[in-house]
Amino acid sequence: MNFTKSIAIIALSGLLFASCKDSKAEVKAETASNEVAAPKVKKEIAAANLQTASFNIEGMTCAVGCAKTIQEELTGLDGVQEAKVDFDKKLATVTFDKTVQTPENLTKVVQETGDGKTYKVSNIKS
Repeated sequence: MNFTKSIAIIALSGLLFASCKDSKAEVKAETASNEVAAPKVKKEIAAANLQTASFNIEGMTCAVGCAKTIQEELTGLDGVQEAKVDFDKKLATVTFDKTVQTPENLTKVVQETGDGKTYKVSNIKS
C-alpha cells in the first residue's frame, strides 16, 4: 500500500515539475540572447494614440513560466508600452499604440505563444 502511494506521489510531482519546463527553457534561452544583444529602444507613444486592452487567458499553469513568458512576448511587441499578466486572476492588461497594434493582434500573439493550442483568450475589453 505504501509503495503505491509513493509511486503516485512521485508521478504527480514529476507531472507538476514538467508542466512549465519548456516555457522556462524558452525564457532562459531568450534571456541569454537578450544579454548578448543591445537593448531594444522603444519609441515614445503619443498620448492620443494610447489604448488599453484587457482580456482573460485560460490555460496558464504557473506564474513563473506561463504568465511571465506571455508578458514578455507582449512587452516585446512594437507599439506596446506596457503589458501585465496576472496569473492568479488569469488577466492580461496591455497599454499600446493603437496605430501600431490592435487588440486582435495582441490576443493572437498570446494564443500563438507556446505550442499554439495551450492558451485561450476570452472577454476582450478595450
